[in-house]
Amino acid sequence: QAQLVESGGGLVQPGGSLRLSCAASGVIFRFCAMGWYRQAPGKQRELVARITSGGSTNYADSVKGRFTISRDDAKNTVALQMNSLKPEDTAVYYCNSKCGSDYWGQGTQVTVSL
Repeated sequence: QAQLVESGGGLVQPGGSLRLSCAASGVIFRFCAMGWYRQAPGKQRELVARITSGGSTNYADSVKGRFTISRDDAKNTVALQMNSLKPEDTAVYYCNSKCGSDYWGQGTQVTVSL
């Protein structure tokens, strides 16, 4: 059974940084495309960043230049480094893996506020 566990969310002031991490188990991680999505209150879940099994990345326009996704296949983890955070980045962030099927973590809250 696949399991994704996120960590690293919290409250940060505008302009600050946070690093999210997602630990995966129950999947052959190195073959999986991994992604981070977010969902703000009253809005649809949206893709933030994605990284393929080969390491190619793509980002939502709203986070380009501020967020960086990375993966460590030896540790079965994917991270999202978030810099220059803005209030509009406030959302629940979800880790996603595509390994034949879609798997989701439970989500971690990120709040950007004074």
